[in-house]
Amino acid sequence: MSEDHFHVHGPHEHEAEHRAEHDPFAGKIAVMTAIFATVGAMMGYMGGATQNDALLFKNESAIRRTEASDQWNFYQAKSSKQNLAELGATLTTGDQQAKYLKEVDRYKGEKEAILPEAKKLEEQSKKAEESSEASMHVHHRWAQAITLIQIAIALAAITILTRNRCLQYASYFTAAIASVIGALALAHT
Repeated sequence: MSEDHFHVHGPHEHEAEHRAEHDPFAGKIAVMTAIFATVGAMMGYMGGATQNDALLFKNESAIRRTEASDQWNFYQAKSSKQNLAELGATLTTGDQQAKYLKEVDRYKGEKEAILPEAKKLEEQSKKAEESSEASMHVHHRWAQAITLIQIAIALAAITILTRNRCLQYASYFTAAIASVIGALALAHT
């Protein structure tokens, strides 16, 4: 619209307004399409959110797995040092042997402290991986629902062009299936 409030409609806008005013069938299908598009946008948002959750859980799993690996490597290093101290204790006597036996006990104690932490980190990694898989499952449901709602929108557009009632009902049916799948996805989030 210009500053002096004068606006010229294009020929396609005039035709669309004329059809909407004088063609209730096209108007109903247009409203239905707008509703489908709104539902599809909400499903798209939820699909993206669940995919992001899955990626965050996957990242968390990888971090915990790396930390667990570090702990197991640390545990293995302490075991190697303990073995060397045991060998030293076997090959020596007196004060030197007592020193090595003391180191053996120290390494055993350090290993005992490392072991539960490594197992805890492995368990956290496993739980995060399971959460990631669950989120991806829900994401796939949202993706299926979005695909079906897009098909319903396309069928609605073809319905306006062909005025075919069967396509109109097919569009309704497809949107209903999309809604059911979306509801299932929502129930799992």
